[in-house]
Amino acid sequence: MEAFFYVVPLLMIGGLSFAAYTVIRRARDVSSAWNSGLTAEARCLRAYTTASGGGDTSVHTTLHHVYEFATREGRVVRFDETGGPGTTIEGDIVTVRYAADRPERATAKAPAPGKLAAGTGCLLVFFGVMIACCLGFMLVVHVMFDEAGGFMP
Repeated sequence: MEAFFYVVPLLMIGGLSFAAYTVIRRARDVSSAWNSGLTAEARCLRAYTTASGGGDTSVHTTLHHVYEFATREGRVVRFDETGGPGTTIEGDIVTVRYAADRPERATAKAPAPGKLAAGTGCLLVFFGVMIACCLGFMLVVHVMFDEAGGFMP
């Protein structure tokens, strides 16, 4: 029973660490696309929303756009991006930025490095605080078990 109080926080730490890795990877991909200097005209093939939540929780919708463009080498690339402008609809032509080595990780978002850094930093601080809370919980549980001589005295 004692292991339960260690396993659950460790699983949460693992999930939070993976989320932090994902946030850092996406920020690096977007920054790399912005800094590469490569641009292309892309067509919005589809705009759609996904919804999550419901029941006892609030519903959250996310706007997605599917874009297609051709690289300078002539390779046709299609990618899905979340959080784009609500004014972009199917058939619109937008400028995308991409890195030559990874055109499938392109972005149609306009360069805003300060906004990207602030958003990434806030998320990483949040994940760090949550990981610290999990570690603190595990420490408190460990001290309580040591003082009590086990789960049930």
